[in-house]
Amino acid sequence: MDSFKKKYIFNAIEAAPLAVFRIFFGLMMLWSIIRFVSYGWVEKLYIEPKFFFSYYGFEWVQPLGVYTYVIFAVCAISSILIALGYYYRWATVLFFISFTYIELMDKTTYLNHYYFTSVLAFLMIFLPANAYFAMDAKRNPQIAFQKIPSWTVNSIKLLLGIVYVYAGLAKLNSDWLLNAMPLKIWLPSKFDVPFLGNFMHLEWVAYLFSWFGAIYDLSVPFLLLYKRTRPYAFAAVVIFHVLTGVLFPIGMFPYIMIVSTLIFFDASLHHRILHFLNRILRLGKASFDNGLTKISASGLQQKTIMVGLCLFFMLQLLFPFRYLAYPGELFWTEEGYRFSWRVMLMEKSGYCQFKIMDNTSGRWFYVDNSDFLTPFQEKQMSFQPDFILEYAHFLKRHFEADGHQNVSVFVDSQVSLNGRLSRPFIDPKVDLTKEKESFNHKNWILPLNDEISGL
Repeated sequence: MDSFKKKYIFNAIEAAPLAVFRIFFGLMMLWSIIRFVSYGWVEKLYIEPKFFFSYYGFEWVQPLGVYTYVIFAVCAISSILIALGYYYRWATVLFFISFTYIELMDKTTYLNHYYFTSVLAFLMIFLPANAYFAMDAKRNPQIAFQKIPSWTVNSIKLLLGIVYVYAGLAKLNSDWLLNAMPLKIWLPSKFDVPFLGNFMHLEWVAYLFSWFGAIYDLSVPFLLLYKRTRPYAFAAVVIFHVLTGVLFPIGMFPYIMIVSTLIFFDASLHHRILHFLNRILRLGKASFDNGLTKISASGLQQKTIMVGLCLFFMLQLLFPFRYLAYPGELFWTEEGYRFSWRVMLMEKSGYCQFKIMDNTSGRWFYVDNSDFLTPFQEKQMSFQPDFILEYAHFLKRHFEADGHQNVSVFVDSQVSLNGRLSRPFIDPKVDLTKEKESFNHKNWILPLNDEISGL
């Protein structure tokens, strides 16, 4: 244990890789925010809708009308400060809060890489990423160090490794490996992709992509750790993520992952990158090469760091397995599905017709969902049980405020999963207004009556 702590936790290493990671993280986040705003998505996703789907326990997190742009502005400014290493600690805290607030405003927009960004930003709050090639270190030489404890870089490597390995483990299921689902559904529509388009309709291509994706995720973090295999692994990272970026609309995630994996390379590469950036920023890189090492001086500090790292990574390792506490097929119920690095594993579509019953008058009618939801919200709601439940409670509040009394809400729903025929999803006899959101199993979800073997 002592040798492990010395080598991987408190051993002094070059600070250059962490500085490069900080700069690229800030720049990538800035570009992501600019891209999001320029496409008009703030207006479309957070201002125009009449209703927003909340995360359980975070119902208080809501868009702020036109002031939602202020949150994005704060996020963008803090990204710039992170890249510059200027008031880094405060900037990272501000970025984590603002970005996570954006992520929590409407779960309709949930993506794994938003969660990854929040987790990474939280970790970065505690890293001395402003100790080298940063304006903070330039202004205050007392915090300028050429070398830092190895845990500060290894923690990022470990987090990236968890994302990859868990994404790979999630692909070890019968739909993905034995049926090439959902790629068998998605790929034929990519016929217009240059060079590859003519092959996208071939079944063997879907199987090739499925198996390569699983093998890639499970192996690439380990291949990046070793110097001999690192260049080939990084080439695979670039090819894999550029290809997924071309084929699927998943935003900046592929490019964030490409840039992030640079941290696995030796410090010599990062010094070359910083020499190039120094020509632009003119921070005087040579002044940071002071030979000083930032150390955890006391035993108490080292114990605090060890406990903090253990708690943080135990949570990352265990949280994705919470789905084991629920019965039924995970892809069908989605209980414990989010925040578990399950990336693009299913094609799910549904149809929901809500029936409003006025129990006082006995009259009933059906709801036109487009009166309350955007097309994107309705699509996401149609196959996710917690969305359906929250929407039913919203309809009860709306129609009771509109003059109806003692309202019940029932839903007739049909859902298709990974090419299977549509089948009933929610028990139509259950008054959803009597059901409450919780961490308990939703027993009003009808069974899939099929099995998807695997993790």
